[in-house]
Amino acid sequence: MLTAALAGLALLAPLQASAQAAADRWTFSVMPYLWLPSLDAKLNYGPPPASGASANVDVNASTLLENLDFAFMINGEARKGRWLLATDVIYLDLSSSDSKVKSVDFNPGPGRVNISTAALDAGTNVKLTGWLWTAVGGYAAVQAPRASLDVIGGLRYLGLTAKTDWQLTTTVTGPAGTTPFARTGSVEKSKDVWTAIVGAKGRAKLGEGDWFLNYYVDLGGGSSTFTWQGVAGVGYAFKWGELVLDYRYLSYSQSGDKLFDDLSLGGVALGASFRF
Repeated sequence: MLTAALAGLALLAPLQASAQAAADRWTFSVMPYLWLPSLDAKLNYGPPPASGASANVDVNASTLLENLDFAFMINGEARKGRWLLATDVIYLDLSSSDSKVKSVDFNPGPGRVNISTAALDAGTNVKLTGWLWTAVGGYAAVQAPRASLDVIGGLRYLGLTAKTDWQLTTTVTGPAGTTPFARTGSVEKSKDVWTAIVGAKGRAKLGEGDWFLNYYVDLGGGSSTFTWQGVAGVGYAFKWGELVLDYRYLSYSQSGDKLFDDLSLGGVALGASFRF
């Protein structure tokens, strides 16, 4: 009996060593993907200069594909044991003609005067270009054959440049002593936003096959900024990697004289993940 037990331990030893080696080895995945969200934003080109005026613009791109000039999107992850590092990079260059100069702020001093101009808009085009970069580290709180849960924390960066070309039906005249807001014109402004984020992500297998559900959520903030993101979808695992179909929503909200008061992106994303 003792001999049999020792033989069994001898057989188990290589398996345990192999499992330990796998846990100590870095694994990587890279997923290029395409995300086609609708976009809503409220741009604020203020504060207005002394005795001058600035524009507040509503941007709507209900179908990004129709407004997209160029895009680059990729996601990557590295794991070792229960620890992980992950990053997500998006570059967007888009134009929207479905935009309006909703109001104009005048600065006669002291205090501002806001005049609605939505009814005067005769054609406004907005061009947005920007980078969205997320970098997180995490720990697998649940690491089971049928389900996983990773707790994550890190940073998100949004670098946005907005250019608005407007055309109104008439010049907008403000309070006495202020410069009128021209009937046509152009304005451009850039903003960098850094936020700290925390969240969770994971997946659950569907049945005994290769289908699975996946999810991701984060939230965070920085100076006068709140942001959150949610992702949920379904995927299918292959030997080489996975195909994933998600719905993804990202929101920013800011207060004060920022380039944008609110910005949201929401829509379907399709990606292929390659493991190595």
